[in-house]
Amino acid sequence: MIPREPVFPADRHALYQQHGYSAAIRSGDLLFVSGQVGSRADGSPEPDFTEQVRLAFKNLQATLAAAGCTLEDLVDVTTFHTDPQNQFEAIMAVKQAFFPAPPYPNWTAVGVNWLAGFDFEIKVIARIP
Repeated sequence: MIPREPVFPADRHALYQQHGYSAAIRSGDLLFVSGQVGSRADGSPEPDFTEQVRLAFKNLQATLAAAGCTLEDLVDVTTFHTDPQNQFEAIMAVKQAFFPAPPYPNWTAVGVNWLAGFDFEIKVIARIP
């Protein structure tokens, strides 16, 4: 059995405590990051969609950093969208700011009808350097 170790950002975000889950689990040299959303420190959704996406990426970066990783360590990315057709342009603009040049990570986008009050979520697997 490979040991699993929970990883939390320094501020131990309110959502993890409210809903009883880990921000990420370290297993061997892989980091499995739970879906990161654009939540404020109190766990509430950021109402502005573009800012919600930006905040989700920043929350992702904080979780990666807590395990000694960066966006460059990503192996797999999955994003979830409540209205992909109308959100795509805003998401791509934010994505471009975080991934401005190749090599880009592999990416799967999934349309969903519910994200617990949020409109965007990003889940990743990273290799721990």
